[in-house]
Amino acid sequence: MAHSIIRPASLLSLLVLGGCFPKENEALNVASEGFRAIDEPTDVLEEDSKSIDVAEVVETAASPDVDSIDDSPSPSPESEPMAAQVLAKPGGIHSPPGASNGSLGSRGSGLGGGGLGTKGIGSGTSGYGSGGGHFGARSKAYEGRTGLKKRKAIGLRRQMHPRSPRPPILDVQNSTEEYTDHGVNPFTMVSKDAKSTFSIDVDTASYTMARSKLKQGVLPAWEGVRAEEFINFFDYDYVEPSRGPFAVHMESMPDPFRSGHHIMRVGVQAKRFTASERPPLHLTFLVDVSGSMSSADKLGLAKTSMHTLVDNLQEGDTVAMATYAGRVARILEPTEATQAQRIHKAIDSLSSGGSTAMSSGIDLAYEMADEAFVKGAENRVIILSDGDANVGTNSWGDMLSQIKGYADQGVTLSTIGYGQGNYRDTLMEQLANKGDGNNFYVDTAKESDRIFGEKIGGTMITVARDTKIQVEFNPEAVEAYRLIGYENRDIADRDFRNDRVDAGEVGSGHSVTALYQVVLAEDHDGELATVRVRWEKPGADSKATERAFGFDADSLVGDPADSSDGLKLAYAAATFAEVLRQSPHAAEVDLQALRAMVNEVGTSTEARELARLIGTADRLGAMSAQASWMSKD
Repeated sequence: MAHSIIRPASLLSLLVLGGCFPKENEALNVASEGFRAIDEPTDVLEEDSKSIDVAEVVETAASPDVDSIDDSPSPSPESEPMAAQVLAKPGGIHSPPGASNGSLGSRGSGLGGGGLGTKGIGSGTSGYGSGGGHFGARSKAYEGRTGLKKRKAIGLRRQMHPRSPRPPILDVQNSTEEYTDHGVNPFTMVSKDAKSTFSIDVDTASYTMARSKLKQGVLPAWEGVRAEEFINFFDYDYVEPSRGPFAVHMESMPDPFRSGHHIMRVGVQAKRFTASERPPLHLTFLVDVSGSMSSADKLGLAKTSMHTLVDNLQEGDTVAMATYAGRVARILEPTEATQAQRIHKAIDSLSSGGSTAMSSGIDLAYEMADEAFVKGAENRVIILSDGDANVGTNSWGDMLSQIKGYADQGVTLSTIGYGQGNYRDTLMEQLANKGDGNNFYVDTAKESDRIFGEKIGGTMITVARDTKIQVEFNPEAVEAYRLIGYENRDIADRDFRNDRVDAGEVGSGHSVTALYQVVLAEDHDGELATVRVRWEKPGADSKATERAFGFDADSLVGDPADSSDGLKLAYAAATFAEVLRQSPHAAEVDLQALRAMVNEVGTSTEARELARLIGTADRLGAMSAQASWMSKD
């Protein structure tokens, strides 16, 4: 079964977009260019510990002068969006038995030489396309890209030779679904790089897509599994801030499956606006009505989503609608939400047919959004599509630049994905990233109700934009760390205070959770790490605000059973994602034990569903590839 591969423009672009440069090398490169990889703030930041409200604070005007900073953007998958993207079969594994020329190569060996998990560049036994081994798609060397398999002490190493995993169950249907493998974060020695910096991400599309696949009896494509989107699908009942936009919650426990490791959780809870507090919504639907959207799980479900959203609007909100296929059309001029019957009628009138020219549709949607624009309101374009689109006359880079320009002026863009077989996950995620919006995938009417009904505030109302987190580990207390997920949200440490570098948005009531797997020093009393959060207010040309919090050793518990239900649920979601994306760090996971953990703590409908999905993945052989791979020396 052959799989189509979009070849990268160059090996260098593939390395950058795949996240394969060692973080140590990043620090060395920065130093060689005259920059400090670990800059200290020039302003004094208030520090607290554990669960803390972010109070109203003075905006940090003391950030370094941007002229003194290397403001080139951090390596980002958007920089060359068509590089390193895989047109994958829904089953997810890309080297089935007997595959030869043209199939995706096996994982590379990784060239990370020493240290606890520098990312290896890879010298795989087979590469993209036929023969030769041009590029190892994923490194297996534990001292290369992914850290250690087992350890008794930090000095224990075990190298492993690259071997292809046994493929799990495949979906044999024809498919042109597109995903991008962003790699797996390695362990980093704190002595070499004490800082971990990333953009906040509240998207959930990866989880709902994987859920849909598992319910159909197939494993999802590993390239499309983003651990952070599994983690952030769930609600952890964080206490909301009494003042300011955020409250920060920290907790740590021993790793249930990896002796000698701990899990550190950093949770950020955003302020929740009430209906009377929230700003007006001025929404422009841009609906893909091309022939590829003809099935009920595409345009039919998109209509359901729009109806649900309209039913949850209030006086002062407006809705406009445009479509694109072989041509673009204005379907509904900006209309007050109080005229709901007129809006619903326009939605019901939509039908599919023709080819797709997304760029022209985006031009029209922004034109209509501009007509309805009100300063201080939430002005947003919402694309509803399967992502299977021709860009049109504009280049992809030009279109992303256009979207980013509108976002900077206060018109955001969110993407809502539908359907399977031709879904382009990469395209939909990149559009939302550049548009300062959300990327969701809707697989059922229930999920539509969750996004556009129950969580409409978080979906549509922005509390903070360009939100970054930086965790600085104390080398006296922590020896090594790895961030679980957020691979395509990585930001260079030097860019934490460079406000020209784009980051993620947080909606009303949203929570964002990041988990670190850490190896503690023998004497780890006192502060384990300092957590910094930096954000801008919604709207154009806002100045950044920053706060810092201490993560103390007294946040640790001695037994996972004594940790909060929220931490255990977050750990289970992250570990499940690690298994599905075939992370070597999940090789020792027992899925039945993981499912039992979720059943013990999960009282919500979503948690019970997670437990069922873990059981389904286990029956489908999710661990068999790992077991085969890890058993070979």
